[in-house]
Amino acid sequence: MAKTQPIPALVTEASLPGFPRGVQLRQDVTRHRWVLLAPERVLAPDPLALDILLRCDGRTSVAEIVDALVQKYAADRAVVLNDAIAMLQNLRDKKFLIDCRGATTSAGPKIAQPAWTGAAEAAIGESANAHALPIAMLAEITHRCPLQCPYCSNPFDLERSSSELSTEEWKRVIDQAAALGVLQIHFSGGEPLARKDLIDLVAHATGAGLYANLITSGVSLDSERLSALEQAGLSHVQISFQGTEYRDADAIAGFRGAHQRKLEAARLVREIGLPLTVNAVVHRQNLHNLSGLIEMAVELGAARLEVAHVQYLGWALRNRAALIPTMAQFEDATGIVEAARRRLQGTLVIDYVIPDYYAVRPKKCMGGWGEQFFNVSPSGKVLPCHAAESITGLAFDSVRDHPLSWIWNESPAMRKYRGTGWMSEPCKSCEFREIDRGGCRCQAFALTGDASATDPTCTKSPRHAEIAALAMGESGMDDRRFEYRRFSGRA
Repeated sequence: MAKTQPIPALVTEASLPGFPRGVQLRQDVTRHRWVLLAPERVLAPDPLALDILLRCDGRTSVAEIVDALVQKYAADRAVVLNDAIAMLQNLRDKKFLIDCRGATTSAGPKIAQPAWTGAAEAAIGESANAHALPIAMLAEITHRCPLQCPYCSNPFDLERSSSELSTEEWKRVIDQAAALGVLQIHFSGGEPLARKDLIDLVAHATGAGLYANLITSGVSLDSERLSALEQAGLSHVQISFQGTEYRDADAIAGFRGAHQRKLEAARLVREIGLPLTVNAVVHRQNLHNLSGLIEMAVELGAARLEVAHVQYLGWALRNRAALIPTMAQFEDATGIVEAARRRLQGTLVIDYVIPDYYAVRPKKCMGGWGEQFFNVSPSGKVLPCHAAESITGLAFDSVRDHPLSWIWNESPAMRKYRGTGWMSEPCKSCEFREIDRGGCRCQAFALTGDASATDPTCTKSPRHAEIAALAMGESGMDDRRFEYRRFSGRA
């Protein structure tokens, strides 16, 4: 039976635009601007766009918004209407807005009281010293996890519970992050639900003004704890899935019954009204389920699906021969995603991360080393990305020894590959150096032994042909054995 094709919801003059749960229009006090926050996304609207968004209260129609703008700016109504509908439709398709006609409750914006004056006209862009203003923090509050995924991003040397930051230490880090300019905190692990103080930490983060996101396996999430997290101010939940077939998904996770528990957790999230992202890590042994994963995300009521090919660092590097897809699989997967994006536009936002080994140019990993993001490990080490400890020879400072602001601005490890000054050829003179920042430093180290080398996934790297040949060779192997992620000895 053919699947029903969703009909895109079109924005018209009668629409009542408002913000769905999980999207927040807020003042970014540190940067003196307004921002639109959504899961793993931050938009900084220009003054005119902000003027429109501030009127999207779920009760005011597009026609009324346009009439107000026409009067305020003495502009041609047809021009304003065309521009406003185009902007609102784009945001609606990306799930930043909904049409509140027929809604039982108001979906108006969550707007904090101004801490500076000027409203829309005062909105400005990024600071010239943008590296001093991180946007997001990944709080890896524990490495404990019931799953044993063979592509886990945690380091080989997993940190024990005895070394984890205490509740009060995490609260201090959260306060320092908010003061530094962080807008979003992603609670992760391991499995963050393994921490008994997770609800307390979420409440503290939302009290500090941060957008709180939970990244979880879902296998230990029940209705009671989810309700408490919602009351604490949790904004969004991401649940990882290893496939659609129970037996295969459980085998990849190394946990019997995991897939069923994940499905139940996802349904709980939607029943309570929190927005849901499905994280689907794909590889050679589950890509045949990709179409099913997309349909599963729709059936679960997810607003967003992240289809991410395994990135071969850490545990995934150890299991590369069992995980890396063939070129044909990669091309088929890309076609499936592109078709689904067209078919599900306005219903499901699909983010797609390709396998670096088949890329032409490398990604700007984490927005650039130490430029937009940092990770805090369970014991308090501050990293520019979750895999940075794989680079031997770099010493990462801890929040137990230094204030977070000093680590971000002054720590030698955080400054090591920030910007472009560290680059050698061919990156140094490359026209894309400001775009991709030379790619992934961890990947460069893993594949060449030199973290300052050009990422070999780039076609300009002298090692690119070698890496491409390696990928082709390993992807053709019939290797299905995993080395599972696990603590060595007792946890």
